[in-house]
Amino acid sequence: MPQHAPRTGARASQSRLAQRPARWKHWLPALLFLSPAIVGLVLFRLVPIVWAFVLSFTDWRIFDDIVWVGFDNYIHILSSPVARQVLGNTLWFTAMYVPGVVVLSVSLAVVLNNGLRSSAFFRGAFFLPYITATVAITLAWRWIFSTRFGLLNHLLDMVGLQGQAWLADPAWALPAVAIVSIWKDAGFYMILLIAGLQTIDPGYYEAARIDGARPFRRFYAITLPLLSRSLFFVLILALIRSTQTFEITYALTNGGPNRASTTLAFYIYQNAFVHFEMGYAAALAYLLCFAIGLVTLLNFWLRKRWVHE
Repeated sequence: MPQHAPRTGARASQSRLAQRPARWKHWLPALLFLSPAIVGLVLFRLVPIVWAFVLSFTDWRIFDDIVWVGFDNYIHILSSPVARQVLGNTLWFTAMYVPGVVVLSVSLAVVLNNGLRSSAFFRGAFFLPYITATVAITLAWRWIFSTRFGLLNHLLDMVGLQGQAWLADPAWALPAVAIVSIWKDAGFYMILLIAGLQTIDPGYYEAARIDGARPFRRFYAITLPLLSRSLFFVLILALIRSTQTFEITYALTNGGPNRASTTLAFYIYQNAFVHFEMGYAAALAYLLCFAIGLVTLLNFWLRKRWVHE
């Protein structure tokens, strides 16, 4: 018996060697079909990510030589009054955008999840701003916010209230950007929440009605807990979106007046493509990436406390 053991082991190794070409015959066509996507991912995603991380430790102004400065860019971000103002604007914008868009989208989803024929029309109407060109809707909102001829100030004047210089006043420029952003994105989150609402068993509501629960009580005790998974997903998307606002800021206020509406994403663009300070812009981008990752991890840590499985 011991004399046959090596032969058995040799046969097993030979069978494994024979299976390798057969496996490659299955893997090779898949790799060939995936190769364009893999090459694109490496060249246009992974390489820029790594290169931007290296640039964040340098002082590079495109047309000059690359100078290694270590952590100077990050130290300058934390010590610069302008950078602190931009970070404060970003936090203030997030504090306005996230609660506003979540409350509005939940309200729209609950109202339009009624099965009526008109609901399909209104769902499309509220979703339309999200897929409309940002420049087009921003031009419309510039007219609405106009100081002399704007629709909003005209309506305020009709009810006896004083109008504001919405886009020229540092106190109102960032809230104006937040209003437009909420109006544009609420329809997208509404669709996600309607999908979540349609997974709730109607039997829960029937039982609550039999027990005499009022609409608000049914919403608080049934809808919110069973919708918490969709709300968690919407909250993560809204938090990420709030730190990346650019198009509306660029077209509506261009970051003004006096950087009052400049958020971190727009500040990165200014440093990279206006001032050509690529190293400093890369450091800002990685600071934004770190902040988004930290907030996302914090939400996942808090998830168990309010998301009902």
